[in-house]
Amino acid sequence: MVEFKDGSVLAQISATDMRMPIQYALTYPARASAPVPRLDWQAARHWDFAPPDLDKFRLLALSYRAQESGGSATCTMNAADEVAVEAFLEERLSFPGISQVVEETLEKVPVRQPLSVGEVLEIDEESRAVARGLIRSLGASSRVRSVARV
Repeated sequence: MVEFKDGSVLAQISATDMRMPIQYALTYPARASAPVPRLDWQAARHWDFAPPDLDKFRLLALSYRAQESGGSATCTMNAADEVAVEAFLEERLSFPGISQVVEETLEKVPVRQPLSVGEVLEIDEESRAVARGLIRSLGASSRVRSVARV
């Protein structure tokens, strides 16, 4: 949901499946058929909203902090998150290690006010390099233990 200056709220509501909002983002402003189930409006009679637990969802807290910092902080956060998630998927980093890498990268990379796309790309690469270094320094302590698959 997005709240606008005038107080109105626009919601993207669909089945609980990330393919829908991703498809919408990729095809906007067009609307294409989606490979997700339709909402059952008879079953969707009551929705509860509560503030998120920022201790439990550490990356959300870091996102808010990066947005408030302004400048290049969100670029750094995005770059560090992509590197950390890649390491997690390759079983080189634990799940909690993702937020640790992002947080430490945000602490190490100074916030700047980029004046060109080139500067944004430089900040992105610097942030990725810092995140990769952090992942290497975490070493075996944060590696994912292999689980036998049946």
